[in-house]
Amino acid sequence: MQHQVVSRDEWLAARIRLLDEEKELTRRSDAVAQRRQELPWVRIDKDYRFETDDGEASLAGLFKGRSQLIVYHFMFGPDYQFGCPSCSSIADGFNGIAVHLAHHDVMLWAVSRAPLAKLQAYRQRMEWDFPWASSFGDDFNFDFQASFTETQQREGIEYNYRREPLYRWREGKEGGGETAQETFAAMTGTDAATYTRERPGVSAFVLEDGVVYHSYSAYSRGVDGIWGMYPWLDRATKGRNETGVWWRRHDDYGEG
Repeated sequence: MQHQVVSRDEWLAARIRLLDEEKELTRRSDAVAQRRQELPWVRIDKDYRFETDDGEASLAGLFKGRSQLIVYHFMFGPDYQFGCPSCSSIADGFNGIAVHLAHHDVMLWAVSRAPLAKLQAYRQRMEWDFPWASSFGDDFNFDFQASFTETQQREGIEYNYRREPLYRWREGKEGGGETAQETFAAMTGTDAATYTRERPGVSAFVLEDGVVYHSYSAYSRGVDGIWGMYPWLDRATKGRNETGVWWRRHDDYGEG
């Protein structure tokens, strides 16, 4: 993209025009957030069980005395050797804010299907301290459309409220279909088909009078808003500037 070089006054005029659009976007975002909070609730009667650092817990137990719960569906399947690098980048962003949410009546948990010991070892490697629960052997991730069976994958899964004819990951000019699938799969120590049976997402729950309700879930690019590096890149001069899989786990970059 070619950019003009102008005077400070000309730049200021252009910046103010953009500010009007930014304010409009902010107001629209506020309105959508309000609609999000107005969604109806679904009562959860199924007895989901999780393994946590403190032992077995129910879904209600994850609230830890709060009335609200947000779950990040972290892509770490039982057959992965390591957590997904994309989810790891997202977790880098929310690791430091979990304590703030906990003091504002919201518990934030990551939930994955890998056994707890794998999650604990990986969390130690990444130097994270947010709570992370294992749903190994439980239906939780399947019921909330964040994990899929081989049969579902062959027949076409429903993810992000749409049915997919075949498994795919980041198809299109930015990322590259099979190449991206294979790259991410290799970074988790598995194959592309196994890797893509797990998907990212975020789900919100509320606890009222001892009953848990599901209020919201988002997937795919609906998770962009909590992917901490992207709001910064959207404000950088060259934007996202993506031509493929450029990010790594924070400890894979090396020095420099």
